[in-house]
Amino acid sequence: MGNSIHPVVIDLFSGCGGLSLGLHKAGWRGLFAVEKCTDAFETLKYNLIDNKTDPHFQWPKWLPIKNWEIDTLLENYSFQLSNLRNKIDLVAGGPPCQGFSMAGRRKEDDVRNHLVHSYIKFIELVHPKMLFFENVKGFTQEFKKNKEKGIAYSHLVVEELEKLGYRTASQLVNFGDYGVPQKRTRFILVGLSESFFGASAKCKAELFFTQLQNARFDFLKAKGLRTGTTLSEAISDLLMSKGIVIDNEYTHFRFGKYNSIPLTAYQKFMRSNVNIKGPHPDSHRFANHNNNIIQRFQLLLDLTKKRRCSNIDNEIKRHFHINKHTIIPLDGNQKAPTITTLPDDYIHYCEPRILTVREYARIQSFPDDFIFKGKYTTGGKLRTKETPRYTQIGNAIPPLFGEQAGCILDKIINNRL
Repeated sequence: MGNSIHPVVIDLFSGCGGLSLGLHKAGWRGLFAVEKCTDAFETLKYNLIDNKTDPHFQWPKWLPIKNWEIDTLLENYSFQLSNLRNKIDLVAGGPPCQGFSMAGRRKEDDVRNHLVHSYIKFIELVHPKMLFFENVKGFTQEFKKNKEKGIAYSHLVVEELEKLGYRTASQLVNFGDYGVPQKRTRFILVGLSESFFGASAKCKAELFFTQLQNARFDFLKAKGLRTGTTLSEAISDLLMSKGIVIDNEYTHFRFGKYNSIPLTAYQKFMRSNVNIKGPHPDSHRFANHNNNIIQRFQLLLDLTKKRRCSNIDNEIKRHFHINKHTIIPLDGNQKAPTITTLPDDYIHYCEPRILTVREYARIQSFPDDFIFKGKYTTGGKLRTKETPRYTQIGNAIPPLFGEQAGCILDKIINNRL
């Protein structure tokens, strides 16, 4: 840690590695990541550990390279973790968000909510110099029945971190303001150890958000990007109408291909490191909709030309016998709404189909050379509950935002702010 020319981060609840990828591009290096889901960890491992050219994680010899539950890690490796005390520059990440999410029903007794307490235990043991904590907007909302008399989990986290000697600042941040082609607001908290930063800890934590906002335009300009990238600017080179490919290994599926050279600056950025000799972009597999679904989707697109990016009216749902709670025809001229883990919630803005995994990834700013592992979807009745690759992306922090946050955090840890 002290010998590294790069600041060192541990990524908790890392998912498939969106935040780690962004931090890596900002000059950080990971020690290890903690992620429970096998598929998500396999994606992270393939891109950020097995990458021999530029691996992100150093990974200590005492910890097997596998998916881990945080409670198991705390139970089995508390001694090794305690030896890291005060040596780690940053612990990043936040507990799984489903229990707090406002996109679905918020569940006060969701077991995942108790992972907040496991997070606090980890911080107490390792005591990093800085914290970067992310969660959904619902994390700031009160649970009216809980034993803390309605106090929001965000307040509880701040209280516990203050007890551990951290000075914090937090805001709701819309990732769409940072070049991501999606309206996605999340709770962000930054904490600085007073024992390391002294009296300036609180001031520098607050300065993070000011610097983040002020630096975004120059950051994006340097990459040829802008804050207002729309959905069509993000994915219009991936249209099904421009041609399909039948993969030799998966002959019963249709894959999309690049329609042309990149049509926009964002597409050029997404494709900058891609080997164009491959048969098709990774994970750009189209759903096998039957003719009835295709016709229904086309009618919905035609009926909603003047009102996109919002749930269709109940009257239209009844007419088409749609039982889904949410189905949103997208608008290519706007940013996408917050994408969830369920691809069936959205209809492509100009084609009668759902989005592909690769289109999902583009919306979340994962570059095209980032390869996803695990199943696309489970199919059948379980499909609305389990969509592994979509789930990995829908739960991720956009790497483009993660890189910007990482640049500011790097300045803080190196006393350049």
